[in-house]
Amino acid sequence: MSEAGPVVRDRPGERWGGRWNVFNRYANPTRFMQLSAKLVPWFAGATVLLMAAGLYFALFASPPDYQQGESVRIMYVHVPAAWMAMFCYTSMAVASAIGLIWRHPVAEMTAKATAPIGACFTFLALVTGSLWGKPMWGTWWVWDARLTSVLVLFFLYLGYMALENAFDDPARGTRAAGILALVGFVNVPIIKFSVDWWNTLHQPASVVRMGGPTIDSSMLIPLLVMAGAFTCYYFWVVLVRVRGEIIASRIRGLRLRQVHG
Repeated sequence: MSEAGPVVRDRPGERWGGRWNVFNRYANPTRFMQLSAKLVPWFAGATVLLMAAGLYFALFASPPDYQQGESVRIMYVHVPAAWMAMFCYTSMAVASAIGLIWRHPVAEMTAKATAPIGACFTFLALVTGSLWGKPMWGTWWVWDARLTSVLVLFFLYLGYMALENAFDDPARGTRAAGILALVGFVNVPIIKFSVDWWNTLHQPASVVRMGGPTIDSSMLIPLLVMAGAFTCYYFWVVLVRVRGEIIASRIRGLRLRQVHG
């Protein structure tokens, strides 16, 4: 397997025409590096602050559930992790589509950088769901629609990462993985609406629903704070990973010029 990757070169926005200038402004890796350098510290700081506040509210300030007792506190990690698993896959699919259609180098790198983060969130959702399910359902695992579709999502992430690195030509790997990301996106609405379409052990949505949340504010606020922490963490890590990809690409470019120069 070749270790060489695509060499990223700055693309002037004018190439895409006037109407795409805003959209493609950060297709230029230099501009992306400038913007991300400013954003990374903010997302890092927000992650630390929100995570600290969220864990405090979740573990100490929020009340136990009248049915589930103290085990409800697993929810404050499980639910945001499940949300982020779907959000990351959606981001990966959108970035893959942009990369496939417009050959947007930063979009391709964003999709690649998102995959392991999304896989970790999905794994966390599966593990915490199993820990939560044991006292509630009396078993670690059931093959209901929600659990099965989330497990499929985890394998889609693994498949994306495997395809990305399965070819000697990195561009072919990126295209193949991008196609898988787009095809696999059909699983995201299945996860979201599985509790409405089939009989499952999972309860219907209690936060994002028509008519507003049904969950009490004493539990809703910590849940949303933790979701904000996970979201900031995603943007923090994905920006750092894309910056690393750009730097590695530039190093490869310098080495190629030295070899052929």
